[in-house]
Amino acid sequence: MTDRVIPISDGRRTKPLPLKGESGVPAHAGADTLGRHLRDLRISVTDRCNFRCIYCMPRDVFGPEYPFLEKSELLSFEEITRLARVFKGHGVEKVRLTGGEPLLRKNLERLIEMLADIPGLDLTLTTNGSVLAKKARALKAAGLQRVTVSLDSLDEAVFRRMNDADFPVAEVLNGIDAASAAGLAPIKINMVVKRGENEDSVLPMARYFKGSGHIVRFIEYMDVGATNGWRMDDVVPSAEIVRIIGEKMPLEMAEPNYTGEVAERWRYTDGSGEIGVISSVTQAFCSTCTRARLSTEGMLYTCLFAAAGYDLRVMLRGGSSDEDISGAIARIWQARTDRYSEIRTAETAKLRKIEMSYIGG
Repeated sequence: MTDRVIPISDGRRTKPLPLKGESGVPAHAGADTLGRHLRDLRISVTDRCNFRCIYCMPRDVFGPEYPFLEKSELLSFEEITRLARVFKGHGVEKVRLTGGEPLLRKNLERLIEMLADIPGLDLTLTTNGSVLAKKARALKAAGLQRVTVSLDSLDEAVFRRMNDADFPVAEVLNGIDAASAAGLAPIKINMVVKRGENEDSVLPMARYFKGSGHIVRFIEYMDVGATNGWRMDDVVPSAEIVRIIGEKMPLEMAEPNYTGEVAERWRYTDGSGEIGVISSVTQAFCSTCTRARLSTEGMLYTCLFAAAGYDLRVMLRGGSSDEDISGAIARIWQARTDRYSEIRTAETAKLRKIEMSYIGG
């Protein structure tokens, strides 16, 4: 294979992990070394974003001179769709489009149409909501089923500080309303909670969306990548979040919707909806993780906290058959040992890892 590279925290490049030979192609990926099956594929369609969120794409690292990928380096829509079909053959049931900010990818609706033609796929997208109001109807018409919107506070000053961009909260809320009107429901709203930054926004966020039919999911601040200055002291445990909300609006735990669901569900006891908490730091869910991640240039990662990936683009553009690619994916998954959140320490948090803006959340 050719020598391919992936971005890491300091902007330098590193070699990908080796792909094994193509003989003896397995028919199905099966389980990894810890008995976990492949069910979810997250596809990053761009490494660019118009926000500079402090936990994902801090401005002092991802400034105006940051070397984003050239258009020729990105997987084409045809290449993404081809890989999605191969992954479907290994048991993938859900595809989530991510970024960067996926709605910055030109003509994304065309990709959604192509993916929607694959039978049996649950097709979703995560966005910062900045252009969702303009695109919601077209996304739905193309075949998108649901959206998740990132929103870290309803307070204007806190919101702008968290995303480090001159952009109003009202426009994100307009995007959520437009997505709901277009039928992209149920809408999930992701709030990353960081101590000293936006924990005071937890209760107002819960109150605002209670009874709306939307589901707010509160996410513990994680050490994805190596540029966000993560410290354990900055983490607001999900148990604390549930207590804060439950003291004002009583909650009861709900059963998961499916095996491997990352969010722990809590229902309002008055029947007015639910919230979720994602506890990657304090209650690791590695043991049920069914997710693989495909970067915008075709690197396959088997963990959000990976240090390197496997180059599938070189196979796509080098004449490999679908069977060859399928075999490589199966062997990668079967050899998977990832359980980073279970072994996280202050020292592992310092390791160079793929940035969230590159791999998607």
